[in-house]
Amino acid sequence: MSSPEASPCTTCGACCAHFRVSFYWAEAEARGLPEDLTEAVTPWLSCMVGTNRARPRCVALQGRVGESVSCAVYDQRPDTCRSVEAGDAQCLKARAGYGLEPIKQE
Repeated sequence: MSSPEASPCTTCGACCAHFRVSFYWAEAEARGLPEDLTEAVTPWLSCMVGTNRARPRCVALQGRVGESVSCAVYDQRPDTCRSVEAGDAQCLKARAGYGLEPIKQE
């Protein structure tokens, strides 16, 4: 997706509040993610703060899931976030977890 404004994700955010967002530890520094927004999972993996819980919610997620959301670090978000696309299997799983209708892929 080219920009957050053009995305159906701006009215969703379910994936940011449903999954652990983990990634290779060095990616955070390479992308310029602030240190206080990541935490260690293993010596090799980090995750976004708030996502390594039974009820995850990424610390960078702003707004209300299913209504209006944005990412405070959209340009620096890790590859894990970039890999989820509107209407893909991960998206549908997260939306279902919040009782939201599936997004139809075009």
